[in-house]
Order: sequence, then structure tokens, then C-alpha cells
Amino acid sequence: MTNSALPAQFDILIIGSGAAGLTLALKTADFARVAVLSKGELSQGATFYAQGGIAAVLDSEDSIEAHVADTLNAGVGLCHPEVVEQIVEHSAEAVSWLVDQGVPFTTVDGGAVYANQKTSAANPPKLSDLHLTKEGGHSHRRIIHATDATGKAVFETLKNRALAHPNIHLLEAYTAVDLITKKGEAGNTICVGAYVLNQSNETVELVSSKFVALATGGASKAYLYTSNPDGASGDGIAMAWRAGCSVANLEFNQFHPTCLYHPHAKSFLITEALRGEGATLELPDGSRFMPRFDSREELAPRDIVARAIDHEMKRLGCDCVYLNITHKPAEFIKEHFPTIYTRCLEFGIDITRDRIPVVPAAHYTCGGVVVNQRGMTDIMNLYAIGETSFTGLHGANRMASNSLLECFVIAFAAAQDIANRFEATPLEVDLPAWDASRVVDSDDEILVSHNWDELRRCMWDFVGIVRNDERLIRAKKRINLLQEEIIDYYRRHRVTNDLLELRNLVLVSSLIIDSALSRKESRGLHFTQDYPDLAAQAADTHLFPHPSQPAAAK
Repeated sequence: MTNSALPAQFDILIIGSGAAGLTLALKTADFARVAVLSKGELSQGATFYAQGGIAAVLDSEDSIEAHVADTLNAGVGLCHPEVVEQIVEHSAEAVSWLVDQGVPFTTVDGGAVYANQKTSAANPPKLSDLHLTKEGGHSHRRIIHATDATGKAVFETLKNRALAHPNIHLLEAYTAVDLITKKGEAGNTICVGAYVLNQSNETVELVSSKFVALATGGASKAYLYTSNPDGASGDGIAMAWRAGCSVANLEFNQFHPTCLYHPHAKSFLITEALRGEGATLELPDGSRFMPRFDSREELAPRDIVARAIDHEMKRLGCDCVYLNITHKPAEFIKEHFPTIYTRCLEFGIDITRDRIPVVPAAHYTCGGVVVNQRGMTDIMNLYAIGETSFTGLHGANRMASNSLLECFVIAFAAAQDIANRFEATPLEVDLPAWDASRVVDSDDEILVSHNWDELRRCMWDFVGIVRNDERLIRAKKRINLLQEEIIDYYRRHRVTNDLLELRNLVLVSSLIIDSALSRKESRGLHFTQDYPDLAAQAADTHLFPHPSQPAAAK
């Protein structure tokens, strides 16, 4: 059971309950009192649904240099080399820590780490025992996984560890509204807490904290079709922007090439690992098409595969393409992809005999809140980790299974930074309570649902896989009008979870469009018909709430 009462003070307030947030909580709880907030059930974050795995250099034939090179190549000139090296160099450490926590990774003998007789939580396996698979963009097998439900295995393990720790408070049905900041003696901005909506009694509560970490995930719910859970509404990015943080590279929205196409299969992802094990992409007539687009065929980076599918669907006017792994033995498929096999079977698709209908869907936000290598934002004592952040790892295109790795490594670094500054950081106690004296209950919730639908359709139609300036300008005009309506509605009515998500999502959508309009080239995930070539120099897209604002702390 999670704690239900929200005390007014914590040492560390973590907003978001996925891999990044839980890792930071576990790494700091021995010296701090920590709260982890979740908008819904703890499992509603993206981590729980991650199928593929965690990229790490464990094989003797692999190398850190090769993993770094693959990541830089996928990022099309925009990855920050020092960040890539930091995260890849700590990949084995991250996996080792997860094994020590008890995550049941699949082993080379095909069993789960703690499900077979050879190993137990008290006697964890060697890293060399772990089974490695291969995904797009990777030159070696380096994906550690728990069959095809890695995210669920990681989440459940870390959640249980957190539940058992006396200093960690896991709190469901709490939605962060806004960060609380003050001016420091040196003129800098310091984060001292947050206002939080208690959904059970619909009141906004004040929480003061020495440190605040945003681990709220990305903003893929800005799009009509997405592989993400409903909570991916860009909350951390929006809150950080309103507080004064800079953001970067929000034009790079990764569309996963293969989401199950079925009217009742909401947001179900078909992992890239199927293609890593030999699945082919086919047109309705059964012919393959990826060899015409890239020499790496089905294992090309995701941006290339998604654009190829989008191109073929538009060329033929078809609703989907097909992923075919039926040439593999049925037992192999069931053993390696039990979740996908079972889920597809619910919709009448037997993947041992039938092709899987798939379409691209918004999947990952590669840009985010600008942070340094310790996860610190432009604001003192405010951290951003995981998909919420922009570290420079992903560049113009995230390589498969690097995102979970980033969560762990940057959370480790943020935890160490907090530990180093913990004793010297005071807790602010004299903060203003939330003022709800001038707002009323809404009597027209249809406005929220209508604007939500219009926003997501606008983003899908005009800010999708293939863009041009005419579409982006049209989207900008529509989003601006929506934003005015939503802000006016927000100022006059009591806040609800749906209203807070809509307020955040329309802001982040506007930032995505501004970022896309400012990039006069096609690079990685940002493809525009008006500027189809690469620019001579690769540069990040930085947006600042205030024109004179400096870059993030180094």
C-alpha cells in the first residue's frame, strides 16, 4: 500500500514514479526523507510499458567505444559526446545495481534470472549470464531485457524496494500544479517546493522541500496516436518553463515505427526487438519495402523506419503495414515475446501464424528541460531526470534502449550531487499557501475535452512525422488560440487533473512548434519538406523563457 497522507515538508520531492524517479528515491532515502508523487496509480508511467530493454556494454565482443559510436551516429551530429560517454561508461554499473535490486532479467539459458534454480535474489547472477538482444541502430547485441516486459520488471522491483524503505513515501493521485521558487542572495532562482493537487479532496496543498526533481516523462500525448500512457502530458517540461528553465530540441519527437493497429488496442507497442530477431516489415501484398529505404533494412534507426512506413502508407492509401515473424518457430516466438503473443491473441492475431498490423505512433520526447550532467536545471535545487530532461544524449534521434539507461545513470549522478549539498541546503518553511479564493467550480467540462481533442488532432495533422512551414504556421495559429482559451479557463476555475494536463500540454505543444519552425534543415526526427538537407553545422535548438537567461549550470 502507498501512503495516502501528504505531509507539508520533505527533504526531496520527486514528481513522477517511473524508473528515473524511483531510482533517485532509492539512491537518496538513506540520508533524506523522500516523497514520490504519481498522478494516478504508480504504474501509470511509461516505464511500466517499456518492452525492449536497457542498452549496456556487457559482451566481450562489444565495447564502450562501439556503443558511443552507435549513439553518436543515430543522433545525427547533435549528441553531446561527453554526455554519451558518461552514460555508456556507467551502463554496466547501472545494470549491476538493477540486478542487485532483484530485477528478473532474462538469462542466456532462456529463463528469468530469479525464476530458475540457478540463481536467486540472495545469489544474483553474473552480468555475463544475462541474455543480450539487438535493436535498431546497435552494431552489437547489448540489450538486457526481461523477456518482452522489461519496464514492468524494473518498475515492480524498484517499487517494492521503495515500499519497504521507511524514508520513502509513495503517494498516488497527486498532481503537481506548479513549482515554488524564490530569489537567492546572489540573484539566482531557487526551487523550494511545489503546489500539489490532492485528487481525493480536490484541494491544492503546499509542499516545501530542500530539493525537487521532475521525473514526469515526455509529452507524446500531444499527438492523437501515441504508444504512451495517458499521463505523458509534458507536465515537468511545462512547470520548469513557467518557473524559468530553458528547454532544448523539442522539435525531435520520436515516432515508434510499430504500434499495433487495431481499433481496440489502445497504445500497445510492438517492440523493436521483434525486428532484432528477424521480423520483416511488409506491405499488404506481402512485399518488403525497407531494403529500398536503407541498407540496414528493418534495423535502421527509428526515424528512418517511421518515415518509410509513413511514406508507403500515404503512397498506397493503406491504413497500416505489417510486421511478420511467422518464419520463426512458434515456441521461439512464445518464449521470447510472451506479452506481445498474449496481447495480440486477445485481438484475434496469432503472431506465430499471422502478420501484425502496425502504424507509427508518437513515442518519445528527445528534447526537454536543459540540465547538466548531474541532472540540475537552470534553477538551483531543481533537477530533471529521464524523458523530462534534455541531457544531450539522444541528439536528433534516440537510439533504442538508451532511454532507460539514461534514467539510471543521471539519477545516480543527481543523487550524488544532492548528497554533496544536502547538509548545507536549508528547508524553507514560510511559504504562501495556494490561493483559491477567486475561482469557481466548472459547469462546462466539455470545453476541456473538446480543446484536448482539437489540440492532439492539430499536432498530428500539422506537426507530425513529415513537416513543412505552412503546416507549422497553421498549427501555431491554432495552438495560440487554444492556449488563450485554456489559460483564461484555468484562471477562472478550480483546478482538476484534466485541466492541469491540458494546460501543460498546450504549452509544450507551442514550444514544440517554436522549436520546429526555428530549425531550417532536416535532421534525424525532424524532417521538413521545405529544408530537406542537413545544415552545414549541427546546433541545438534552445528556447529561453526570458531573453537574457543564461544556459544551465555547469
